[in-house]
Amino acid sequence: MVQINIVTREGETIRVKGAEDVSVMEAIRDAGVGELLALCGGARSCATCHVYVGRDTADLVAPMGEDENDLLDASDYRTELSRLSCQLKLTRGLDGHTFVIAPED
Repeated sequence: MVQINIVTREGETIRVKGAEDVSVMEAIRDAGVGELLALCGGARSCATCHVYVGRDTADLVAPMGEDENDLLDASDYRTELSRLSCQLKLTRGLDGHTFVIAPED
């Protein structure tokens, strides 16, 4: 199991565990964190699983694809550290890393 930290919109940090190769979105959802809507269930057709990754985390996840980039372009809260959590797979290298839930558009 991989353990990550999730920072909610209220600033609370929640530790979440998930199996390797499960998406960060699925781990957050399965932990019962209701702020992350993930309306499309990981089909890359919405951006309701928008999170911010740390600079040290950005180098550990797969590069952003064109579809993800296009969806994030529609967000008023996009930053250089924005990612869709449905596109980030848990790996041992992410153990202990932090993901911040972005404000809702």
